[in-house]
Amino acid sequence: MSNADELLIALATMVESEPSNQMSLTVVVGGAVITGRLAPEATWRERVSEVLKDSDRLGPFAEVFTGHRARRRPAHDGPPTHLHFHLARILQGSLGIPETGGMYRVAIKDVNAWTVGDFSYSER
Repeated sequence: MSNADELLIALATMVESEPSNQMSLTVVVGGAVITGRLAPEATWRERVSEVLKDSDRLGPFAEVFTGHRARRRPAHDGPPTHLHFHLARILQGSLGIPETGGMYRVAIKDVNAWTVGDFSYSER
């Protein structure tokens, strides 16, 4: 979208203001369907950092997300510009990748369509 959706920005702002928020959302970005729960940016950064710290090869990158290199966005710096998904999957046919859910950051301006709730598949 060339102009970010004001309603989507309002949802993202609410998620940022309520750390325990469990808002489920599905978005279409560049033809990909991403579904999962939104998290505040700070929580998302912490979770990504924790995953990276547990890796021998990727551990040094953890600091980018939570250390002194991490960009802190003051509350007065304007509305959120990104959605931060956790427990999220990219839907591909009848599969959700990864099956256990992943961490995705999506620019709000790039969202083509969205709906409240998440999609899941069950074998029938």
